[in-house]
Amino acid sequence: MKFPLRIALPVAGALLVAGTTLAFFRWQLKTGVTELRQSWIRPEETPRQTKLMPDDPAEAGDRSLLFLRRGDLAAWGGDWTQAETEYQQAVDAGGGIVALRKLAQAQMQRRKFDAVTRTIHRLEREGDRSEDVLLLRSLVHLRTGQADEAQTLLDAAPASPQKHYALALLAISRTDHERAQSELKQVVTGWEPELRDSADVLLRAYDEFALFPDGSEAHLDTLLARGLAGVQECEIALPLLSHALGGRDDYRDAWIVQGYCELMTERHKQALASLERAYAIDPEKPETQYFLGRAHAMNGDHRNAVTFLQYALRNGLQPEDEVRRILAMEAERAGDPDTALAQYKALATLPDADVDAFTAFVTYALSVGQTKDAYDAAATAVKKWPDDARTQELLGWSAGEAGDRDAAIAALEKALQLDPTRESARERLKKLTSP
Repeated sequence: MKFPLRIALPVAGALLVAGTTLAFFRWQLKTGVTELRQSWIRPEETPRQTKLMPDDPAEAGDRSLLFLRRGDLAAWGGDWTQAETEYQQAVDAGGGIVALRKLAQAQMQRRKFDAVTRTIHRLEREGDRSEDVLLLRSLVHLRTGQADEAQTLLDAAPASPQKHYALALLAISRTDHERAQSELKQVVTGWEPELRDSADVLLRAYDEFALFPDGSEAHLDTLLARGLAGVQECEIALPLLSHALGGRDDYRDAWIVQGYCELMTERHKQALASLERAYAIDPEKPETQYFLGRAHAMNGDHRNAVTFLQYALRNGLQPEDEVRRILAMEAERAGDPDTALAQYKALATLPDADVDAFTAFVTYALSVGQTKDAYDAAATAVKKWPDDARTQELLGWSAGEAGDRDAAIAALEKALQLDPTRESARERLKKLTSP
């Protein structure tokens, strides 16, 4: 039996999103445009009712943790619309200060500054640290072009890593690089771990520029913009890129970073234009092809997204599994089941394929009527992870679809033996054994 794509697509997509790792983020830092990770799932494509497998155990207990996890995954992928939705649900579920901070971050990325201000007020009422509130208020001023207001606010605040970090960003926006490096160095020796990491990213941009004694101001602007993109400060990066590109249409890396930042700040048409400029300069660079594919996707052109993601994959863009995940989901959206199936299958056959990869392949294969492929993959998954209830349920589901009732019942019973709380397996077994 085939399963509707409107059901299978979000289920497979969500499973792949759940399987991504921090390695892709670190790779993006090295290549110069950070922070794009897994697929950009739009709100309407996120699974709500129909699910293949039960969610994380957090769903049964603390709902806020589940929403926070989903929001983090969306944020890693640059889908701030979805991230905001999930973080708001985490707040509504009682996620407290942690959820409110993340909500403010998503609202900031989406330039919803009135909403950010309301969230900051709520953080104050909830008792958030004054240093963290200071940083949020400073960022609102910086991102809305109110540098003087930010300076006044920071001058009146006591010393803290948050204050020094905000002062560093302010100094970068004013091209006061000596002051910026001084403030960043104080953050690196401070007590706030996340800000230490962010400050280190920006200091590395200065260190890299120092390797080029004859480096131009445009080069420094681009390096700093790349670092700012990596710490989610694209609004501060974009003016630097505009300056770097002034009169220089051939600056490929600046066009790439600008396109990335425009994607992250939901300027999708501008992103497409910037990345097309980068592609015209160097059509063979896989990073350009990759981000151009993402830009086409966000502009609703999924066929062109597939084309450019295929270029990036053929040109060796790493990590391979990440590119294939996105390509598979874009192929689904483009109505290209053959390409989607091939990518999901390739993901399940990679040496380090995990249960999520097999689950996504089986789910999609069944949705397009490829029952034998699904059954074979599920059997392979059980051989690799025989004591995992998820793989046993996959085998039971696919065996049932293939008409092998006895094997299906045995696998589903095994799944419930391994995990008696798996209601999805229980329902499948009930359907098979009911008169």
